[in-house]
Amino acid sequence: MQLVDSHCHLDLLDLTPYSNNIENVLTTAATQDVNYFLCVCVTLKDFPMMLNKILDYPNVWGSVGLHPNEKTSYEPTVEDLFLLGSTKKIIAIGETGLDYYRTEDNHDFQHERFRVHIRAAKKLNKPLIIHSRQAKADTLRILREERADVVHGVMHCFTEDLDMAEAAIDMGFYISFSGIVTFSNAKDLQNVARAIPFERMLIETDCPWLAPVPHRGKPNYPGYVRHVAEFIAELRGVSLEEVAEITTRNFFTLFHPEN
Repeated sequence: MQLVDSHCHLDLLDLTPYSNNIENVLTTAATQDVNYFLCVCVTLKDFPMMLNKILDYPNVWGSVGLHPNEKTSYEPTVEDLFLLGSTKKIIAIGETGLDYYRTEDNHDFQHERFRVHIRAAKKLNKPLIIHSRQAKADTLRILREERADVVHGVMHCFTEDLDMAEAAIDMGFYISFSGIVTFSNAKDLQNVARAIPFERMLIETDCPWLAPVPHRGKPNYPGYVRHVAEFIAELRGVSLEEVAEITTRNFFTLFHPEN
């Protein structure tokens, strides 16, 4: 059995419990059958450091992008993202999208940043990693207007309703569940996890945040994605092995990673 953490931030982990060595994190995850990892970029200034951390690991891939809430003095162009994303170690563009939870009323800069990322993904023919928080209508509208269905992608750390999930799936996107789905107050999200087609599901940690039960409130690590898989298996009445097989296959189908 093999599991994938389809969205983690290895460069942002507290490595103190792992002797300050990222390899120890990956080795520990492997004891939980977590063998593949996608390390997701949120700030371009730290992208070179992030890329350097994962280069030596054939089972770890990366993305390039600027989080919608990340403040920067320079907005990347399509060409900037194209150049950074051209290496085979980078298998996706993002995370990108819209987040209205932490921003003021003017969201124009997020809209334009989002569009630039979509255009870069299309130029590279690489999938998108979408962050959407309290921005359902605009996220779907911009994805449609920019014809993001050409490259597809994933709605990462999904917390919206079934209507949004189905709209994204109609555009060829996958829906990824983090530790939030294990929370006792996440009943609506659990209903989404029951309802969507299995062939459109991914799982993730989004570590170092959002640790699943039984680690809720503590730092999150890639090995904990097993708890997400176990919870979804129970939720859908299937075996853990089936969840692992399907979500791992979905990851490789969407991202086409190369060693």
